[in-house]
Amino acid sequence: MKIKIYAIGYLKEMYLKLAINAYVERLKPYTNLQIIEVADEAIGNNPNAKDIEIAKNKEGKKVLKLLKKNEYLVGLDLTNKQLTSEQFAVYLQDKLVAGRANLSFVIGGSHGLSKELKGRCQDWLALSKMTFLHQMTRLILLEQIYRAFKINRNEPYHK
Repeated sequence: MKIKIYAIGYLKEMYLKLAINAYVERLKPYTNLQIIEVADEAIGNNPNAKDIEIAKNKEGKKVLKLLKKNEYLVGLDLTNKQLTSEQFAVYLQDKLVAGRANLSFVIGGSHGLSKELKGRCQDWLALSKMTFLHQMTRLILLEQIYRAFKINRNEPYHK
């Protein structure tokens, strides 16, 4: 299975880079993983709703240009369905069994995803009801993907 994570905004924090790189290394035996960063749009300190919408649309178009037609895209948003780690493991396994050799996730920027990009998503998940920094979401998603592979192979890690 090939997994892609589209992330709007670049990682700047070294502690997150180190943690994310650790999970990327851990995942190498299980999947071909690719993280694709797309520049977020600068909109100033006090943007109005129109400025935010324009920025989200520009960010969305950047991601849409990179997507392949057959990519199964899962949007991450805190208002959607939440899964336990065990349920997420089943979710990944089901996608593999269904012949989805390519599974992609998209993490929005600080203001979320554009309507057009949301329309391209075939499924939606929420990692939590809590709000996380979008940079932190990458780490949490990677950890859950790793945990899912360990669960599906009955390997020690999940407690």
